[in-house]
Amino acid sequence: MGDRILTTPEGLPAPRQATWHRLRTPRHPRIWFEILLIAVSYGVYSLIRNAVPEQKAQALRNADWIWRAEHSLGLAFEKTVNHAADSVGWLIVSMNYYYATLHFVVTIGVLVWLYRRHPGRYAAVRMVLFLTTAVALLGYYLYPLAPPRLMESENFIDTVLVHQTWGSMASGDLKHVSNQYAAMPSMHIGWSLWCGLAIFVLAKAPWARVLGLLYPAATLVVIVATANHFWLDAVGGVVCLGFGTAVVCAWYGALPHRLPRYAHGGAPGTRRGGAAAGAGSGPGASAGTAGTAAAGAGGGVPAPAAEPALTSEHPGDPAAPVAAPVS
Repeated sequence: MGDRILTTPEGLPAPRQATWHRLRTPRHPRIWFEILLIAVSYGVYSLIRNAVPEQKAQALRNADWIWRAEHSLGLAFEKTVNHAADSVGWLIVSMNYYYATLHFVVTIGVLVWLYRRHPGRYAAVRMVLFLTTAVALLGYYLYPLAPPRLMESENFIDTVLVHQTWGSMASGDLKHVSNQYAAMPSMHIGWSLWCGLAIFVLAKAPWARVLGLLYPAATLVVIVATANHFWLDAVGGVVCLGFGTAVVCAWYGALPHRLPRYAHGGAPGTRRGGAAAGAGSGPGASAGTAGTAAAGAGGGVPAPAAEPALTSEHPGDPAAPVAAPVS
């Protein structure tokens, strides 16, 4: 008779099923790998974004179409917000620096917070960000779009040029190293909404959760007031984030925040083997039970009680925990 291959109920060979399960199981992130991954990924993103042909004529035609579409909806408010904000010097200067800096500072800060406080969820939430950014590159290539400040037929104010503020790659001297016609979708909105939702669903403090919701809302006001985006660009950013979230949910079988907080193999205060080590079945469990009984019969010191398994913070969570805290 030929060798038989053990299969799982899903019909996959057992070794392949084990590999598939391992790939989909959250694991504790490694700091050196994460730093390298983020640095390389952002470098690749910048190269691809800036390598997309600017297609100025098509980008301006698309901007005119977006502007007409917003007028037809009765929601072409960008110019009003732009001029109103520009009339208050300290406000528009603050918005210019907000646009140039917080996009990176807050995103990196949230990544660090997730790494330290939610290592079991970190990889899934980080993957949402990566997929959101990746699909945005497709939008830059397929739909070149001029920001409102570059529309030649309208009277938008380029607030960075007018107020000579530093840092924005969308205006001034830095515009020559950045694609000026990659406004759709807005990754300022995609990234800020990613940050805000991560904080809202995972933070404990009410004030932090409120700030999580306010951050993308404030970002929307800023991108419009500085004439760097139409509000429809923000819708594009939301769609990209939705795509990234859907793919990650399909991969892990749960929303990222419903995965266990701590992953196998490295969370501080956890033991390896997780809940499985405390399970009362299998050869190891039988041996442990027998050993405990023998120790009790011989008058020895009884074995310590099994540690309680880490339970999910979300009742009914389909994702099983893989580590348990030390009491």
